[in-house]
Amino acid sequence: MFSFIKAATRINCYSSRTDSLQYSMPLAMSLRRRGFCLIPAVLFVLLGTFGVAVSPSWADERIYALNVYVGRLTSNNWGEFFIPGEAVVFRDSYLLTAALARRIGTYGDKASFEIEGQVVKHFNGQEHWEFNALVAARWEAFWWDDHLDTSLAFGLGPSFATEKPVVESEGQNLVYWMIELALSLPEYPQTAVISRIHHRSNAFGLVGDEGGSNTLALGLKYRF
Repeated sequence: MFSFIKAATRINCYSSRTDSLQYSMPLAMSLRRRGFCLIPAVLFVLLGTFGVAVSPSWADERIYALNVYVGRLTSNNWGEFFIPGEAVVFRDSYLLTAALARRIGTYGDKASFEIEGQVVKHFNGQEHWEFNALVAARWEAFWWDDHLDTSLAFGLGPSFATEKPVVESEGQNLVYWMIELALSLPEYPQTAVISRIHHRSNAFGLVGDEGGSNTLALGLKYRF
C-alpha cells in the first residue's frame, strides 16, 4: 500500500513539473517576442522626450545620409576592440550593408539624432539577408573639427535575419546596435569615411538564450 502511494506521489510530482515546463516555455517565448517588439517603441519614446525637432533653418542642410560599408565577422567580444594590444580574430564570413539615415533632431550644435534603416547581405559562410532599424544619437562637437570634421554615433534597434545565421549561431530576431566613427574633410562635408562595429545579440537574454556577433566594418557616408 505504501509503495503504491509513493509511486503515485512521484507520478503526480513529475506531471506537475511537466505541466509547469509546458506553461513556462511558451510564456518565456511570448515575453521575448514582446520585448523584441517593444524595443523600437521605447527608443522612439525616449527620442521624443529628449530630442529636439529639426528647426526650419535646417531646410537647406543635408539631413539624409546614405551609408555603404563592408565588414568581416570576428570571434571577439565587442569590448575587446577597445583593449590595447588585444588581437582581433576574424572569421571567414563577410557582410555588405546599405543604410539610409535621416536626421530628425538636434541638441544645440553639439549632438543630433537620426533614424536609420539597413539592408544587409551576408556571404561566404552564410548567405542570408538581414534587416535592421535603429535610432541613433550622434556627438558632433570636437575641437579639431575645423581640420577634420569628426562625429561619433551610437544606434540601437531590432534586427531580423531571413534565416538562422550559420556562422553567428544565433536566432533570427535579435537586438542590433552599432558604434560609428565618421571622418570628413571640411571642404567636402557631404562625404565621410566611416568605421563601424556592427553588433547583433540577444540583449542579455531579452530575445534569446545565447548568441552574439561583432563585425568590424569600413565604408563611406554620403550626405544629401
